[in-house]
Amino acid sequence: MGSSVLTPFAELGAFRPTDAAPPVAAVGLDPGQLDLDKIVAFYRRYGFVILRGVLGEPLTTQIETECAAAQAGVLSGALPARHGSTQYLDDAGKAARFVNYVEHVEELAPSVRAAAAHPVLVDVVRNLIGPGAGPGIWLNDSDKAGIIYQDARPGRESGYSRIGWHSDWQAMPSLDVWPGLAFTIHIDATSPANGFLRMVPGSHQWATPAPYRNINGVAVPADARPAGGYTDTPPPFEMPLGFEKVPGEIAVYADRGDVLLHDAYTWHAAARATDDSAVRRHVRGSYFAGDESSYRPQFVKNAAR
Repeated sequence: MGSSVLTPFAELGAFRPTDAAPPVAAVGLDPGQLDLDKIVAFYRRYGFVILRGVLGEPLTTQIETECAAAQAGVLSGALPARHGSTQYLDDAGKAARFVNYVEHVEELAPSVRAAAAHPVLVDVVRNLIGPGAGPGIWLNDSDKAGIIYQDARPGRESGYSRIGWHSDWQAMPSLDVWPGLAFTIHIDATSPANGFLRMVPGSHQWATPAPYRNINGVAVPADARPAGGYTDTPPPFEMPLGFEKVPGEIAVYADRGDVLLHDAYTWHAAARATDDSAVRRHVRGSYFAGDESSYRPQFVKNAAR
């Protein structure tokens, strides 16, 4: 593939994205093809970017195979209980029949750990949130929250359907781990049929208030910062905890193998699939550039997904 291709938006102040396709930075495996300046500029403005072609089909297939095996192991009880989770489900009673989440999947799937440590991905992350060109980023891996595999299919057997508006910062508003970003490795391409991410471009620049509770109904710590974002500018409207339409939101579609990077301050939500037979699977983890020693797992385990 060639150099990055960025699709511009209308001025963010108008909250009117153009009719063009969602913005994507398409990159190749050759680091010489990676236009970091464009990727960084795009991410700084919109709060997210997609890396296409970095992992390659062989690694993506390995991730798919190993994560499916881990999912089966959790369902059968062959794997330790720490790899299963019901706290992010709409209907936890279905967990005995289906597994939507596999936690700490990097311990079970070597391909996931390899993808998270891919030198191209790490270099991009370092340039997006790291202190200059230094090595000061860290993966939120096994000794913390870990990396998660999610099967977000909406069918009758599934306990998951969608998640409302939030920013990842709201899951840990009292910690000094920021800045941070989430990476999502897409096993399946996304669409209205199988669900997709809703995003508000530029919302990472707002000073989003810490809510009185997070999206999972967990009380926010008393020592939470009042707001989180890259400026002191308050949001032009309140963030809903549900699924309401937000001015300026866009649908961010991804292809198989894409790696979506979105900032921890960026507003996002997951849209429900329209086809109950559709499948949407991905792997999600986080990188941070702040104080690793300040990490406390108690509240994080109840964080929004």
